[in-house]
Amino acid sequence: MYSARYLGHDTSYEIKNRNLIERVSGQADRTCRFVCAIALARPGRPTEVFEGTVEGTVAFQPAGGQGFGYDPIFYLPEYGCSTAELDPETKNKLSHRGKALEAIKEELRPFLEEEKR
Repeated sequence: MYSARYLGHDTSYEIKNRNLIERVSGQADRTCRFVCAIALARPGRPTEVFEGTVEGTVAFQPAGGQGFGYDPIFYLPEYGCSTAELDPETKNKLSHRGKALEAIKEELRPFLEEEKR
């Protein structure tokens, strides 16, 4: 599913979040994940895809004021809070986007270091 398009572009995340909580109410398995894929295309080389994933569960109710979108209902059991309750630095390290960017950064590091010279 394309999460931003869920229930339509013009639907607020407050409504989207409430709907998701209702859809999984009563279910024992509330697991969810976010995945970010970044493609690197370079001339003369095969396209590479770098992926980052974060696993969580759908919270029973929204919590936290940090972040955006589904952060208030994306609960991280190992941290005991939603991603909207994490400080931005911690969230960026754990996030699917942060992990994918870190992976591609490692691939690009030699080129970035060459630019500095």
